Amino acid sequence: MTSPQNDPAPQPPQGHTHAHTHSHGPAAPVSRHLRKVIAAVLIPFATAVVVGLIAFWPGGVPDHERTGVGFDRQTQDGKVVQVVKVDCADVNAAQVPPTGDTSTPSGREAVNEQEGECAKATIEVTSGDDKGRRFVEVVQPDAPRQLKEGQGVVVAYAPDAPRDLQYSVTDVNRKVPMALLAGIFALAVVLVGRMRGVMALVALAVSFAVLTLFILPAILQGSNPLVVAVIGASAIMLAALYMCHGVTARTSVAVIGTLISLLLIGLLGSLFIGWASLSGNTDDNTGLIKGLYPDIDMSGLLLAGVIIGSLGVLDDVTVTQTSAVWELHQADPEMGWKGLYRAGIRIGRDHIASVVNTLVLAYAGAALPLLLLFSIAQSSVGTVANSELVAEEIVRTLVGSIGLVASVPVTTVLAALVVSADRAGPGGAQAATAAPARTGRGRRRKTG
Repeated sequence: MTSPQNDPAPQPPQGHTHAHTHSHGPAAPVSRHLRKVIAAVLIPFATAVVVGLIAFWPGGVPDHERTGVGFDRQTQDGKVVQVVKVDCADVNAAQVPPTGDTSTPSGREAVNEQEGECAKATIEVTSGDDKGRRFVEVVQPDAPRQLKEGQGVVVAYAPDAPRDLQYSVTDVNRKVPMALLAGIFALAVVLVGRMRGVMALVALAVSFAVLTLFILPAILQGSNPLVVAVIGASAIMLAALYMCHGVTARTSVAVIGTLISLLLIGLLGSLFIGWASLSGNTDDNTGLIKGLYPDIDMSGLLLAGVIIGSLGVLDDVTVTQTSAVWELHQADPEMGWKGLYRAGIRIGRDHIASVVNTLVLAYAGAALPLLLLFSIAQSSVGTVANSELVAEEIVRTLVGSIGLVASVPVTTVLAALVVSADRAGPGGAQAATAAPARTGRGRRRKTG
């Protein structure tokens, strides 16, 4: 009969228990022992990354004599100052095929050049040593890029050509709309993400700096593309995750999960790129790179692209899974690591389905013009998949997807083990905070 009278007594401990639960957030510190274990893994890894950056630091892009082909041209800014419509027959030397056959693309193009209305544009160079110099560009009526007065353009300069032919329009100047779009993106990230958004932009700048100052020049200097990609991707991963999510045990678990997944992607990519005999030299751009720098390992460059391309999505998966396990633990601190793993993997299965689909569609969208060409040619699925252009994308997609799928159980089990071991570990932050409540209950039972 004493228990009903003592019912009000537990009220103070309940208030204390509420304070204890509230004090535990996702960023709560873990035990000193676990911090030492995590540091024992990450400090040598981070040290190896720094040593790799120093050892392979390229010191800049190697010089070469410009070929004037593709992107390897001298360019300047220009502006369209006048556009005049003229008869194509007056400015073109093209002739209709002697047979009169206009059923072929070349025949139809020749007819358009003879009978259509062309644009005669006057272009003024607005940068470089020849600033103020003008030249004429003739635009065909069926050309994909039409020019208009006041439009900014990019002009290519060929110093070895005759003076009247040294300059030509190579593209439209898109700097203003691109800069405006980047500004809108940055503003949206900061408005929604606040300080996290600012740190995400800083991490993005660091990632871009590692890519342009280390990875690309080091590959051009002749370093092994796979080694350079692993070092660069690791540096990007460490900077991005810790900048965006803080130096916490939760972030460290995500880093370890990402690292294991990247290693798996590297091993699978190396195996299947070699097995499928993928050269990595499949178009004009890769051919130009190989011509300029014959010592570059193009298949290694392909593998480096697979690793770097998978890194961004891997970060998202590992951070999300780690956060999910931490939140599950906060909701039920008594749940063991097996229960945390089962609950976390259920969340991960939904994540896998959406991420893999996103990755496949992203690669398919990038290769859409190529797929259209195969569709026009009415090639079979086997023929399309066997071509090196498509096989590269298939290997890239599937290897990256396997790494993503593997990252879910790997990161989930790591997070479950860490957070549950921290709860049970002696001297842990959670155990120390929870101890007064248990002691209070024990004393009341003895006195009762």
